[in-house]
Formats: sequence, structure tokens, C-alpha cells
Amino acid sequence: MAAPSQPQQATYDAIVIGAGIQGSFAAYHLAQRHRDTLLLEQFILPHSRGSSHGQSRITRSAYAWMPYARMMPDSFRLWQRLEDEASTSLYRQTGLVVLGPAGDPELEGCRRSLGADHVLDATTLAQRFPGLQLHAGEVALWDGTGGVLLADRALRAVQDVFRRHGGTLRDGEKVLRIEPGAVLTITTTAGVYRAPRLIIAAGAWTGAIVAPLGLRLPLQPLRIDVCYWREKEPGSSSAGRAGPCFMAVGLNQAPHGIYGLPALEYPGLVKVCYHHGSPVDPEERDQVPPGTPRPSVAILSSFISSYLPGLEPQLAVVETCLYTNTPDGDFILDRHPKFNNIIIGAGFSGHGFKLAPVVGKLLCELSLGEEPSHSTAPFAITRFPGVLRAAL
Repeated sequence: MAAPSQPQQATYDAIVIGAGIQGSFAAYHLAQRHRDTLLLEQFILPHSRGSSHGQSRITRSAYAWMPYARMMPDSFRLWQRLEDEASTSLYRQTGLVVLGPAGDPELEGCRRSLGADHVLDATTLAQRFPGLQLHAGEVALWDGTGGVLLADRALRAVQDVFRRHGGTLRDGEKVLRIEPGAVLTITTTAGVYRAPRLIIAAGAWTGAIVAPLGLRLPLQPLRIDVCYWREKEPGSSSAGRAGPCFMAVGLNQAPHGIYGLPALEYPGLVKVCYHHGSPVDPEERDQVPPGTPRPSVAILSSFISSYLPGLEPQLAVVETCLYTNTPDGDFILDRHPKFNNIIIGAGFSGHGFKLAPVVGKLLCELSLGEEPSHSTAPFAITRFPGVLRAAL
């Protein structure tokens, strides 16, 4: 949907930069609140350059850190509302198994968020999910709310409902300049727009966009290998489409965690990925020279041999995606320290998609000067020292 060539309205109630899942939900909530909103995207939609593409993402209630655990019920409710508004299914409930060493802090945090009656012993796990194996000293948790979000479909749905509520989406427009003020001026490759409030949710490009505004955010884009593995018996219920999602935490051989889910996009394969990647310039993510090492593949192959006997340990398909990580792995949801009508949502660190409906609501509330419906104190920019510098 390339940006139309005819003249567009230049002044809006709000502008959102970045039409990934977070920015799109922020724009959606503003439009729901009857604010005339412009959503800007630098690439032609749909695209696979950022962090919101692909057919599937895990959702779950199990979270070790309470701020996220408290946000998830609201997120499930808002996903359901979007399904109703868009008249489409966006969520497939498969359940989720969390496994790891007994006593691991992250595993124990997930157990507290779920409740003690959600523990599975090795025998019960083997009976219910023979495709997953536990080892001595390990335990598993069951999260019945877990499942798969249909990512591409969800992104289209939230953008469609946004436009239906009067929102304007212009893609193929890269932001060139932001001029702060009571009314901000945003100059793109195709026009000049003004609004009294701005939300920046530009994923891996956020750091470059906010640098001229005097912010040095500690955001590290990572290239992630999205890996798919073949079932030994195609269509088997133990490893195939009927299997649950899973997360492995606290393993010495995989310190950043491993996750897996049914591969809706590739029948006969299962998506199993390492929750970490290699630092990358987002402009050069797809420029991977032949023979470039993929350390995550060896980690995953070893894990599959040990924990997922129903899968072949040889990689079948590999794609790439972007994470944008903060040093602590937690989001940034805050006002600019100097310009309080500029709101920043960034650093979703590979686990933000499931929370996007709530993130979008919080960014909307911050931009309207309202008390956020969930505390944003844990997501403050100022928790990172030295972020504010003289504007260029």
C-alpha cells in the first residue's frame, strides 16, 4: 500500500512513527479515542525488514517478572477485542510447557505467576507430551493459556481497524527530521506533518531517530536465526502441529533460553529458536556473507537431540528476524526526558509481540497525558545512566 500521491492533511492530533506491531497498536488506541492519527512507516507494507513479520509468535501467561505477568490478562482481553473487531482468528491455543532445572530463578518466577498446581513431573510430561523429554533435576510447568499468535494476520488486522476508525497510514515514508515544540514538525521523504504529540516505536531504527533529539538509548539490534526442524514422522502429534509451545530456561548450554512452537507456516516442520543473536546494523540485516557462522544452530541441534526426540537435529530452514535489546531485556515505555510530548516505545528484546495491545495502550495514555493503566515506572528511560546528551 504505497503512500498515495495526492496531497494529504498536514496536521494531526497525533503522529506515530513505526508501523510494526507496537506502533500500530499505539495508533489503533489513539484512533479508538477519536484522535486524528497519522501512522508512518519507512518501508512499503507488507515487509520483513523489522521484528513484526512472520506467521507465528508465542503468547503466554507465564512470566517471571511481575510487571509483565500483571499486564498479560489485559493483553489477552485486548487481543480478543481485536479478533472481534476484525472478525478473524488471531490466536491458536496450544498450551505452553516451561522446562528447566529445579530451583532456577526464572522457572520459579514463572511458577509463582501460574500457581503451584501447574507443575508437571517427568512422568506426567511424558504421558501428555511424549515429544518433550525432561532430564534428572529438571521440572516442567504447564501454562494452559499459552499458544500461537498469527503475527502477519494480527498486524494486518490492527492496521485495518485503525484505518476503519479514521486513521491514516502512510508507508514508504522515511522520517528525515523531527523538530520539537508544542506542535512538533515531522519531515519525511514525501511530506511535512505536524501534531502536538508524537510516539516513536521504530524498532531497531529507534536509536537513530532519537539521537538528534539528544538521546543515546542503549539499544542493541540483533540478527536472530529463526530455525525450523523436520519431524521424523511427518504429522506426528508428538512433535507436529498439535504439540504445545515450549520454553527452556536456565540451561547451561543455552543461557539465553530456547523456545519452540508449531510451525504453521511450514507443515511438517517445528520452529525451535535460540533467544539470542548477533549484533547487526538493521540496514544490513540480510547481508549475511556465505559461510558466516551461526552459533545458535549448534546449540539448537544439541538441544533437539537431547530434549525433542521426534525431530531431526539437522536444520531444515533458517530465516532471519531482528530483536532490539535493552541491557536488562526489558522495555522502554516513557516520555522523552526533555520533550514530554514525545513518547518512546523501544527495546522489546524479542518478547514484546504478545504484549503489544497493552504497550500500545500505555503509549497512547502517555501521549494523552493520562495516568497509565499499568505502571510504566519499571520501563523508565532514566534507569539507564548517561542517556541524555546535548541535542545535535
